Amino acid sequence: MTESSTAIVEWLTIGGDRQHWRALGLTVGRDGLVPFLFTSLRIVDGAPGIHGWTLSGIDPAIDEIDGLATMVVDASPPAIAQHANGAIELDHVVVLTGSLERTCGAIADATGAPLKRVRDLGNTRQGFHRMGRGGVIVEVVERREVGDDPASFWGVVINVSDLDAAVDIAGPDLVGMAKDAVQPGRRIATVRNEAGLGLPVAMMSVPDRP
Repeated sequence: MTESSTAIVEWLTIGGDRQHWRALGLTVGRDGLVPFLFTSLRIVDGAPGIHGWTLSGIDPAIDEIDGLATMVVDASPPAIAQHANGAIELDHVVVLTGSLERTCGAIADATGAPLKRVRDLGNTRQGFHRMGRGGVIVEVVERREVGDDPASFWGVVINVSDLDAAVDIAGPDLVGMAKDAVQPGRRIATVRNEAGLGLPVAMMSVPDRP
C-alpha cells in the first residue's frame, strides 16, 4: 500500500463492564458503542482489556497484524454522540512490543501508514503511526521485557473539550488530577484503577488546531 493509505481504525473492541465507562461521563449505546467522531470504542462482555481493532481500507484477508487481532469491515460514516464529560475523539492507542522494527514494519505493511518518528527514552523506544481518517495515532512502545512475544494492545487516551470539567464529572475517586502532558501545551488526567476499566485509560485536553 502507498504512504497515502486509506486505512481507518473504525473502532477498538474492549472487554469489560459498560457501566464503568458510563461512570466517566461517556455515552455507551445498547450495542456497546462509544461513538467518537472518527475512531470509536466498542465495549463488549469479556475479560477487561483491548481485544482487537476493526479496520477498513485494508486487505480483507488480514486477521492479525503482528499478533494484534484485526477485523476488516467496509468504511462507515463518522459516528458521534454527546458525552457528558465532553469527550470528542480518540487521541491514541498504545501497543506494547519487544521489537519496534518488527511491529512498526507489520503495521506499515498492512495499513500503509508509515512510521512517522521514533522517540528513544533509553530502555524504552516509541514509534508513531498516524492512521487514516481523523488521524488517530498508534503509539508503539518497545519494552525489552516483552521479549519475542507478539505485540499487544495496552491502553487508550481520549481527547475531551474541557479536561478540568471532565475530571470533575468523574470525581477524584475515579480520575487523578490533571497535569502537564508530554505533548507541548496539553494536559492529561489518568483514570484510576478503582474505576474498574481493567486497562490504562487517560483523558487529554484537545490539541491546538491550525
